[in-house]
Amino acid sequence: MLAGPSTELLAAIRPQARSTLRAITRHRTWSKILPSQFTATSNKDPGKFVSATVTVAAPKVAVAVSPQSALVFAGQTTQFKATVTGDAGVIWSVNGIPGGNATVGTIDSTGNHTAPVVATNATTTVSAASKTDPTKTASGSVTIIASGVVTSTANVQVAMYTITPPAGASASIEFGMDTNYGLITWLQPALPDSGAVRILVAGMRLNSIYHMRAVLKFADGSEMDDVDHSFTTGNVPAASLPVITASSAPGLVPQSGVELLDLVGDPAKLAVVATDLEGNIIWNYNPGLTGGEIANPIKLLPNGHFLINFSLGGQDGGQSVLQEVDLAGQVIWQMSAAELNQALAAATCAGCNITVIGTHHDFLPLPNGHLILLASAEKLESGVTGFPDPTNVTGDVIIDLDESHKPVWVWSAFDHLNVNRHPMAFTDWTHSNTIIYSPDDKSLILSMRHQDWVIKIDYNDGQGAGDILWKLGYQGDFVLQGGSDPQDWFYAQHDMTIISPNSSGIFEMLLFDNGNQRVLDANGTICGTATPCVSRVPILQVNESAKTAAIEWVDNLAPTFSVFGGSARLLSNGDVEFAECAPNTQNATIYEVTRTTPPQVVWQLQAGQNIYRGFRIPSLYPGVQW
Repeated sequence: MLAGPSTELLAAIRPQARSTLRAITRHRTWSKILPSQFTATSNKDPGKFVSATVTVAAPKVAVAVSPQSALVFAGQTTQFKATVTGDAGVIWSVNGIPGGNATVGTIDSTGNHTAPVVATNATTTVSAASKTDPTKTASGSVTIIASGVVTSTANVQVAMYTITPPAGASASIEFGMDTNYGLITWLQPALPDSGAVRILVAGMRLNSIYHMRAVLKFADGSEMDDVDHSFTTGNVPAASLPVITASSAPGLVPQSGVELLDLVGDPAKLAVVATDLEGNIIWNYNPGLTGGEIANPIKLLPNGHFLINFSLGGQDGGQSVLQEVDLAGQVIWQMSAAELNQALAAATCAGCNITVIGTHHDFLPLPNGHLILLASAEKLESGVTGFPDPTNVTGDVIIDLDESHKPVWVWSAFDHLNVNRHPMAFTDWTHSNTIIYSPDDKSLILSMRHQDWVIKIDYNDGQGAGDILWKLGYQGDFVLQGGSDPQDWFYAQHDMTIISPNSSGIFEMLLFDNGNQRVLDANGTICGTATPCVSRVPILQVNESAKTAAIEWVDNLAPTFSVFGGSARLLSNGDVEFAECAPNTQNATIYEVTRTTPPQVVWQLQAGQNIYRGFRIPSLYPGVQW
């Protein structure tokens, strides 16, 4: 046995061990505990020596992966990165499978992960393991969004795009005739139960190939795109297509959007269509009712559906059916004249004990979810000058339906107007055609074509007494300014609307003045004999307190006479659009004109049949501008 080390030998070993330790720790490839043996021998007596063992631990291996989470569409690639401390590299895997596979997705040696094709949304885990010490790993999660599915609908111009956005995301569909797309639907949020979101894609021409893809939007403003899909629209029988042409004036730019047309006059052709500004039909609806039905009017609702009133059998204001339909033409809700009368019979409101012939010409969705209907009723009247006693008279009724489509308020012209004032087409006494809501004072404003009047009614959101607050027009309550009384008043008008921000006090009103039986002088001479009748489009400044109506602007650009129908609206670019429904000199025409004197034609559309109303709307989706 060797003698124990002397103090001087131990002193000699310790510096050497420390130096060797420092040398060893400079080697980075050690991965286990390494022993090193040191021996010191006495110079005076070589038989005397001492040994010592030094052990050194290799540096700790650490792995980190970024991103920690990723969201991708099926088939799309995401770059993952691994940060490694104390190691030469990593091995990538997906769900524990090195390199992954077609079922869970693949990942290459550089961290490029390609998501698998999945039918429903899925989640996988991407991991990086140290090559030297596989127990050292880091992971990131991948949420895979199944690509959308595009299918056809009952409407050959409408596709159904089905996709399941992740929680917190919303989806819209961009589409077009190439992969530049150009058009987009409205944005729909993910469902609370993570169910599929179904978006109808409408606005496509007949018999055409379209490209479309979903765009997901997140709360932080980021977006991600689905893969491109294609869809081919169908055709409709050529005999049912209305003949429509459109053109813009050189150097002038019309208000963007689409044209929503309410066509009448040819029962063999589609009555409800939308066109682009080149005149191409991009949407249509065929109710498939009795044939010969008259659509008046059609309006886009805030929920993305259309509400349409149909008069059946070609009888304007006769038996009717009101339909709410989606873009694919599926009927969401409807009410026939018979069903409306059943609802009236079951209601308890004052005036609800009335029977109507049908709804006609206009309706009014209110901000509170109620629906104002314009209907006609018949009543035997005695003492009507120049007519048999009694005489069966047709007059207008306003019905307020609540959110459950139950009548809660009724107004009848028979209770508030003199049946002996009948300047036009009696016994169709009032023949109202437009009703609007005045939010400033919660009243209703009604255009009565056969009275040559626009009247304001005390509605007060269903609490009003129904009194007529004023009558605007010839022989009404207002003095005409900026024109000659009586010939510059409006006659047999259509589509009255308020175009100023306020709806009471001093406000602006735009309407289509058909001009039937226009009174030309104080003697009561009317147009149509020596002097032709002419339609116009005036803007009036109405002063309720002073009882004045000043003509601010009038369009006399197209001196034609539209015997019925027509519309007039102020566009967001400041131009005025109006439809000459049934002109006596040419096809029905819609004009967009500048609000100048004289006006300039910016854009026009012609149809080979009558256009009851033609409206420029931003798109086929609420809140979306095309």
